[in-house]
Amino acid sequence: MTVGVWILGDQLWEQQAALQSCDQQENLPVIFIESIQHIQTRPYHQQKLVLLWSAMRHFAEELRQKKYAVSYEIAEDFATPLQAWVQANQITELRVMTPSDRPFLKIIQNLQIPCKISLIPNNHFLWTTEQFNSWAKNRQRLLMEDFYREGRRRWQILMAEDKPVGGQWNLDKENRQPPKGKLHTPPTQWFEPDKITLDVIAKVKSLSVPTFGEVEPFRWGVTSQQALQVLDWFIQYRLADFGPYQDAMITGEETMWHAMISPYLNLGLLHPLEVIKAAETAYQQQQLPLNSVEGFIRQVLGWREYMRGVYHYVDAEYPHKNWFNHTQPLPEFFWTGKTKMNCLQQIFSQLQRTGYAHHIQRLMVLSNFALIAGISPQEVENWFHATFIDGYDWVMQTNVIGMGLFADGGMLASKPYGASANYINKMSDYCKNCTYSHKERIGNNACPFNFFYWNFLDRHREKLQKQGRMSFILKNLDKMSTEELQSIRTQAQDWHDNC
Repeated sequence: MTVGVWILGDQLWEQQAALQSCDQQENLPVIFIESIQHIQTRPYHQQKLVLLWSAMRHFAEELRQKKYAVSYEIAEDFATPLQAWVQANQITELRVMTPSDRPFLKIIQNLQIPCKISLIPNNHFLWTTEQFNSWAKNRQRLLMEDFYREGRRRWQILMAEDKPVGGQWNLDKENRQPPKGKLHTPPTQWFEPDKITLDVIAKVKSLSVPTFGEVEPFRWGVTSQQALQVLDWFIQYRLADFGPYQDAMITGEETMWHAMISPYLNLGLLHPLEVIKAAETAYQQQQLPLNSVEGFIRQVLGWREYMRGVYHYVDAEYPHKNWFNHTQPLPEFFWTGKTKMNCLQQIFSQLQRTGYAHHIQRLMVLSNFALIAGISPQEVENWFHATFIDGYDWVMQTNVIGMGLFADGGMLASKPYGASANYINKMSDYCKNCTYSHKERIGNNACPFNFFYWNFLDRHREKLQKQGRMSFILKNLDKMSTEELQSIRTQAQDWHDNC
């Protein structure tokens, strides 16, 4: 009997379950596959392809150095190289760590290869799907805050016996400061590409399939060692001030105080527990501000684990949900970046260069605009998945369909995250240099965020009235004249007609 392991591109950790199930057996047959066919499902960001394939090639080389019998295949599909490898190595059992994404699980289940396929439970997360399902099954509402507190208790993170350190579970109220005055942001930890990465860049440049964004300069880390450097850099230079300005947006500031570790977590180059422990240790040893440390840990221990848990908990119809019945097509400028709205243009430009934008840019600008403009949730989710360097099915389904666009009708969020230009003006400097006026609702100079926001509230008033946190905002519609509301409706429709 010969066991072989297939390592997927987002499972690049030596302690991953499929490898560990073989007890670090010397000369264990291991295979990696770069599939050209697989990247044609959507026009992925070129930097995401470079990150994925370079990280795979680096990890394959690390395993070779540790005496694994590594095969690295570049092919059209997955099945053809797997069949040849299984036959050449007389594999009788193929072990694969269960993929995070449901579509890839179907690929594995549909494989026709001449050996047994064993799925080993995924250990890249703190909660197993079974543990999350057990937590969720008898709850009327899946509140992330409840889940986060349970995670703090289970792993004893920032706890003083059975109480949260500092007396409060959530210090988010201290972490919403607007970017006033001169902010002295720390530099970003970037890397120069080595030969392996340069070879991958050349390959991506030569692709004949549709892609998105700019491939160079490519500055992301591609190994677990580099990912740890990014984590250490964040802890040393960014974590202390992360909290207050984590929602702020500044022209020319691509990364602010954000950690920049989501691409590495999602590939397996970092494990969530080591990230959480590093932040907690810094709090204990360096007396870093609790609001910053708690806010960061909540993103990893709370939000990330919660989103993955919900993704596997919901039924197969979840990706198709469209509670508001929004059907407007995704505007072309989401792909080209060419728009007069400065906030969108700034983020599109940054995204094309780096494949990255932080969570408030994603939620309160990109998703917010798509929500209030009535764009199809499925088209928006596909765009996020394609263009972000950390985008995967399990990441984007719940974050975009649920949180960003409220297309699930409130399973994840207590209210839709829709806002007018006032929010963007408060939390950024984008409005200062914009063609449109953030103060005007209608007219040639009116910011589209304004007329779309009030049109959204007007169109969906009956549904939104049932969302308890929306009733106060909806009363503002009563203060508008019939003429102004009609002008808002007309301007919103004209915008779509001419977009």
